[in-house]
Amino acid sequence: MKKALAGKRIAVLATDGFEQSELLQPRRALDAAGAVTEVIAPKTGAIRGWDEKDWGEEVEVDVSLRRAKPEDYDGLLLPGGVMNPDRLRTDPLAVEFVRRFFEAGKPVAAICHGPQLLIEAGVVQDRRLTSFPSLRTDLRNAGARWVDEVVVVDRGLVTSRQPADIPGFNDQMITAFAEGTAAGGRGPGPGHRG
Repeated sequence: MKKALAGKRIAVLATDGFEQSELLQPRRALDAAGAVTEVIAPKTGAIRGWDEKDWGEEVEVDVSLRRAKPEDYDGLLLPGGVMNPDRLRTDPLAVEFVRRFFEAGKPVAAICHGPQLLIEAGVVQDRRLTSFPSLRTDLRNAGARWVDEVVVVDRGLVTSRQPADIPGFNDQMITAFAEGTAAGGRGPGPGHRG
């Protein structure tokens, strides 16, 4: 039986302070679906997760952000955590990396605080999405239509609110990555839900 993501390469952009469950569980689901996942970070070596209330596991970095090329990947996963996206959104290379997935029309999945990077990349205007509730006003101010739902799919952009949403997030992320639905706007119209 062919796996849904066989032959797909997925970038996982993160740095120290990523919410551990939001990187490890979606990555396991992607790997189980046949994808090749690569962790991309601003530094080499390893990055350390945040496990709810304290530092968690380290994850090896596969490719440094300086060397990573969006054209080498079929989709992008943005885990949350408070520190992780806050650090990445101040890194011009990370912001440009995210923006290029949208420009190329590739699917993107972001959970919890991950959409902070989408705001910085200027790609949320007129999109329906969700996030951790503390980002609601920031996303609305950036032009997004924020909703409080477990998972939202809008033109290949898959978003969820928190770790409890991971099962639904994983299902919709795998579907979007398998279809290659365009996050850049060539997929189904605004408000489309998976």
